[in-house]
Amino acid sequence: MALPGIALDAWRAAGHDLDLGGRRIRYWCAGAEDAEPLLLIHGFPTASWDWHRLWQPLAQRYRLLACDMLGFGDSAKPRGHAYSLLEQADVQQALLAHLDIRHPLHLLAHDYGDSVAQELLARHEEGRLRLASCVFLNGGLFPETHRPVLSQKLLLGPLGPLVGRLFNRRSLARNFRRIFGPDTQPSEVDLDAYWRLIAEHDGPAVMHRLIRYIPERRVQRERWVTAMQRTRVPLRVIDGALDPISGAHMVARYRELIVPADSVLLDGIGHYPQVEAPEAVLAHYLAFRETRARLAGEGPSPGLIDGYSAPPSSL
Repeated sequence: MALPGIALDAWRAAGHDLDLGGRRIRYWCAGAEDAEPLLLIHGFPTASWDWHRLWQPLAQRYRLLACDMLGFGDSAKPRGHAYSLLEQADVQQALLAHLDIRHPLHLLAHDYGDSVAQELLARHEEGRLRLASCVFLNGGLFPETHRPVLSQKLLLGPLGPLVGRLFNRRSLARNFRRIFGPDTQPSEVDLDAYWRLIAEHDGPAVMHRLIRYIPERRVQRERWVTAMQRTRVPLRVIDGALDPISGAHMVARYRELIVPADSVLLDGIGHYPQVEAPEAVLAHYLAFRETRARLAGEGPSPGLIDGYSAPPSSL
């Protein structure tokens, strides 16, 4: 059964606004208010619409929360701002406070969002919030395994502001076709939607500021990796193996550093598994939650959607 997803215009119409210090943060909620909260955290350079194929199936089980982080999608993109992953974690916590989320939180993150999730995990270890589980999709969990594409390297350089200004839909399509799997390429409709979200509020003008997350990861590496190694919060990685940025080579490092390592490799899939293989990501995510609920003695969780079961892969 294919997951049809949600058209961008319908997705946008369902959003809400949070005023955060005079800046708009656009956010989305779904599912029963008494269900376990699940926060979805998007990547660079896209937005929370990345989750649109998983949104409705997950909302049948959990209280879903997601926002376009500062500088992304339909949220504010202030000029001259020193964007930070730590600040983006603050944004997520402000959203949780706004929605009065008091139960332990589950995380599902991708790419840039993985780093925000790592920061939230470190804050959990410091007693600053309560997490119940965390699942990472393709992302730079370890700076030493992150392989940025050329456009990211250029954005980090002295010509970064110009490179950002020149970034356009054609640039996006060229980059995405390199990082998606050969048989799971983005459609023209999807590329149009991604570009509309990036271009909103003149987003390319701040890309050279957002990209500072790459050196920030190096600064925070020890704190974040230590939190992953010490935590009792259940973790899983679900990763597109063919991703040139954070694919199988990143998972190999994860298995070295995180023991025991709960990891899944999706053969033939690139950097955006939630878009390229949403059925597989959904099945592996629900299987993770099912197993953890059973181990925690919480009793059986709801069955897999329409009989889905986790497809074979490298575990």
